[in-house]
Amino acid sequence: MGGHTNTEEEISVTDPNKNGVKTLGIKLPPELHAQFALVAQLDGISLNDAALRAVELYVATKKEEPDFAQRAAAALAEIEKEAAARRGAIEGLFGTNPEQVAEAAKPATSRSRKAGTEG
Repeated sequence: MGGHTNTEEEISVTDPNKNGVKTLGIKLPPELHAQFALVAQLDGISLNDAALRAVELYVATKKEEPDFAQRAAAALAEIEKEAAARRGAIEGLFGTNPEQVAEAAKPATSRSRKAGTEG
């Protein structure tokens, strides 16, 4: 597959949680694209539907891998660690009181208007 010119395809994948779509652009070598298009045509489905099925199969296959849940848990732990660090940075700037943080986040112009000092 090295050295082949790639063809870009735009695939829209429906996100059931948001009632919308996300667009995924993929690059395929011409031979694979031709085979993919032929298989989809023989199945009587669009390239979009074929790609959606392929993505669903990929996700289902990955979920069955023995170490996948462990890797997902590690990724979640990293997300939580980063969130805690960011929370700590914000609390360091504005204090640990949630009301203090909310007050500090208000635009300065709205406080000026309330005080009648806007010029």
